Amino acid sequence: MAQPALFTPLRVRNLDLANRIVIAPMCQYSAEDGCMNDWHLIHLGQLALSGAALLTIEATAVLPEGRISWADVGLWNDETEAAMRKTLEGLRRWSDMPIGIQLNHAGRKASTEVPWLGGAQIAPGKPHGWQTQAPSAVPFAEGRVAPTALDRDGLRRVRDAFAASAVRAGRLGLDFVQLHGAHGYLLHQFLSPLSNRREDEYGGSLENRMRFPLEVFDAVRAAFPSDKAVTMRVSATDWVEGGLTVDEIVAFAKVLDARGCDAIHVSSGGLHPAQQIPIGPSYQVPLARAVKAAVRMPVVAVGLITEPTQAEAIVSTGDADLIALARAILYDPRWPWHAAAELGAQVRAANQYLRSQPRQFKDLFEMSGTATRK
Repeated sequence: MAQPALFTPLRVRNLDLANRIVIAPMCQYSAEDGCMNDWHLIHLGQLALSGAALLTIEATAVLPEGRISWADVGLWNDETEAAMRKTLEGLRRWSDMPIGIQLNHAGRKASTEVPWLGGAQIAPGKPHGWQTQAPSAVPFAEGRVAPTALDRDGLRRVRDAFAASAVRAGRLGLDFVQLHGAHGYLLHQFLSPLSNRREDEYGGSLENRMRFPLEVFDAVRAAFPSDKAVTMRVSATDWVEGGLTVDEIVAFAKVLDARGCDAIHVSSGGLHPAQQIPIGPSYQVPLARAVKAAVRMPVVAVGLITEPTQAEAIVSTGDADLIALARAILYDPRWPWHAAAELGAQVRAANQYLRSQPRQFKDLFEMSGTATRK
């Protein structure tokens, strides 16, 4: 029987991916002053044993004011770096899955409460609140405190913070960096004409709106080890009239490709509360397909990909090179195991779990090489 496309290997710069299943970054809103703790070891640890090819640490703020909420993970000082190192040491003892990090600045969507307490914006001067910053002084939604427009010094500070966090990621031995240019956060805010109303060289035309995200990409690419991958996540449309379009993101992706971006993760939305998203299975796959037709770098599709046959179809037809799981793998942390069983493939499992292999799925598991690490 032919190997399912979903379980064929792929090399992306330094990354030897055992299959085409990657774990998307998922915010946990559980850090303390930006520092990871035991929750992150538990959360990431189970995902690192899932059989997927790649694990991405949640959106990690490059500055304290760049956090989505007061409980976000950060990588902006020695304390946040030390906490992340402790978590990574625990993960690496028992898993050899490549691990990367998504670096982020939330821009005007920062200073919010954690989701299970409503997720509302917290005003400056209130406990856990601060003044947000953005390309322009345009609030995310009516009734929110408007952000401060970043001046030249502010732009330089943010760009340099991304680069400094990339240096820390390199010191931590992380395998790749992903820049968050999606879901309405700062880099996306620069790309979209709905949030970028600047009249200088960073606003107006698409070329100008791309300028700051590209400056950040270049700074991170220069700061992170040259033999390791740097990728980007984008929202391919705002799903709002007058907002960012697929054609514009295709143009942006082409420039990234030419600059040496190693992969692009195609999502959508998150920039404006008036968005009208046609949610359904694989609803973002056409966006990934449009980007893939225009670039050489690998393309990752994401969004309501829940079934193994669905994921197999996306990869086997060439709509995308990889699929990303988020909520689906939180609900079922063994999703790759179950997909391999259904599609007739093999997946890596920790040696401690080998005896759980069901009798009807002979040779489902490949032995891990990390179970006896000291």
